Amino acid sequence: MPSQPSLRPFDIAVALRLVLVPEDRYEPLAIALATSTSAVHRSVARLQHAGLCGPGSRTVAEPALHEFLVHGARYAFPAVHGPERVGLPTAGAHPDLASVFGGDEAVRTLVWPMEGGPVRGETLVPLFNGLTKVATRDARLHRMLACVDGIRVGTTRQRGAAAELLQHLIASRAT
Repeated sequence: MPSQPSLRPFDIAVALRLVLVPEDRYEPLAIALATSTSAVHRSVARLQHAGLCGPGSRTVAEPALHEFLVHGARYAFPAVHGPERVGLPTAGAHPDLASVFGGDEAVRTLVWPMEGGPVRGETLVPLFNGLTKVATRDARLHRMLACVDGIRVGTTRQRGAAAELLQHLIASRAT
């Protein structure tokens, strides 16, 4: 009897990268995400099975991806917090989200732990190993993944702001 396939946190990065570089081939996709070609191939297969990529293609169904990220990511991949350390800013600590997260609410400084990172704050366990390496090489993907974290950890208003920014980034290919 076959097992029930399920998405993995890494699949979010694969889908977002495919939004940025539609139909990217497996090898360049693996290099961009600091992983193996086989890991990317398995991820694309899970995305296709979930309906987030078209059958037999690497084209992301953007409305479905946005719906999953906004309404399902924080339940499927709950945030894991850790002690204060230096790292890369994420969620409301990311410069692009800080302006939309501001206002009357306190915004926690959250970081993905990284030696020599530019910001000190409460750590948020990255969605996948190698995320900090990927984010330092690709500012557009960093911005999108920070939005996903904003959706996962923010207040209702902050989640809405992060979702709106993410929708804009997806629609504009994060330029």
